[in-house]
Amino acid sequence: MDACVFCGLISADSARWIAKEDTAVAFLPLPGEEIAPGHTLVVPRRHTSAGLLDAQPDDLSRVVDLAQRIAQKMVAKLGATGVCLLSASGPDSGRSVDHLHLHVVPRYPEDGDDCLPWPTGRSRHRLGADPQVLLST
Repeated sequence: MDACVFCGLISADSARWIAKEDTAVAFLPLPGEEIAPGHTLVVPRRHTSAGLLDAQPDDLSRVVDLAQRIAQKMVAKLGATGVCLLSASGPDSGRSVDHLHLHVVPRYPEDGDDCLPWPTGRSRHRLGADPQVLLST
């Protein structure tokens, strides 16, 4: 079995599949791990150890494309009125699996925003230069 749980699911063909494509797949989380009915994980078939940070551009494009189509189905077929797209990349991001994955989470009117996963605190990290200058050059 592969060391990566997602690579293992893909190679064993043992997930609760929503979609299987050449470069990207979509499946439901483990029972009891869903944030909402229909919550879906979208991942590239090719392994990435740092998620967004080391994904091949074509893989990333295919994952986002599939995530969009899944989100559209959530609205059309599940009655969701919105979706949240969640991802964490890198060792200090809080990620749970070292493989690029997008959580596509349908949201319904009665959900409110109380369970929207968003960092509640502010980073205390300080930079020695203006981040706009660093990121735009």
